[in-house]
Amino acid sequence: MKIARPDLDVTLIEATGKKTRFLESIVSDLGLSPVRVLNGRAEEAGHDPGLRDSFSLAIGRAVAPLRVLLELTLPFLTIGGHLAAPKGSSAVREISEAEHALSVLGGEIVSRDTLDLPFEGPAQSLILVRKAKGTPDSYPRRPGIPNKRPL
Repeated sequence: MKIARPDLDVTLIEATGKKTRFLESIVSDLGLSPVRVLNGRAEEAGHDPGLRDSFSLAIGRAVAPLRVLLELTLPFLTIGGHLAAPKGSSAVREISEAEHALSVLGGEIVSRDTLDLPFEGPAQSLILVRKAKGTPDSYPRRPGIPNKRPL
């Protein structure tokens, strides 16, 4: 995205140190600036006052089911900010399963659009979620819990 939109300030959060170092290397090699690469789990970073309620857009690709992804991303967004979540053929089911998480975390589905991709394969969708109200301070829960016990 930074290559396509050089005007964006980008922050990447990666839990695996090896992947973080790879991303830092790519950012450096391509001269992408400003791009911050942070090593840490979203469950912990989401409580950092310097990151919480700070971003207008979050993108979560191939991270988790939507109801888990909401808990991992909405704490980072400002009210009025958006989560863009690319999803496969399970998008409609994931939206239905995420109703409780949306209510608890302060999000609302804005749209679900089918993506027109230049190759054959299962249907792909883009779900857009707007943060309509503040996320309670108790979210995200501690590492591993959102996946083990989704809202």
